[in-house]
Amino acid sequence: MSQTVEQQTDQHNEQQTKQQQELAVQKGIRQAEDNLVRWIEKALEEGKYTKAGDKKLEESQFRNLLRVAETTESPEVIKNFLRYQVGREEKWGRGKDSLAEKIVHDIDHVLRKQAADIQSEAKAEKLSEIWVQLIRLYLGYGTRRLKYLNYQAENPDSEQKQNLSKK
Repeated sequence: MSQTVEQQTDQHNEQQTKQQQELAVQKGIRQAEDNLVRWIEKALEEGKYTKAGDKKLEESQFRNLLRVAETTESPEVIKNFLRYQVGREEKWGRGKDSLAEKIVHDIDHVLRKQAADIQSEAKAEKLSEIWVQLIRLYLGYGTRRLKYLNYQAENPDSEQKQNLSKK
């Protein structure tokens, strides 16, 4: 059974609209990247977690959280895994001022709002897809930042050497 020209035109227009929405979503996500970096850096700066010794938070723990985020479409699964990690060990910190709770707060409030803004601007349908993409980027930037912070903690004179070499 063949489609009418009108049905074919409707299908084509619907495909174009979906493509335009997806492009607008991706543009919105790219434009949000600076905010994502700032938010995770702030969480790492202000959140309480183990920063030194053999019990310190390592990049591998952040990468494990990122791997979970990459294998699910659910923000709740990501938060559940993070809280599971908190229950296993104190590396992520504990309590309301912990890094873990700052990340959960950002996921629930800051990242969700950013996703809703992108969804609205792009006239897209699925908030959760945008939200999870933002979470993945946020956690990825966190892994990178933690690597830098751990390097600085292990090499306290490295920043002084860099500053001296600039003069």
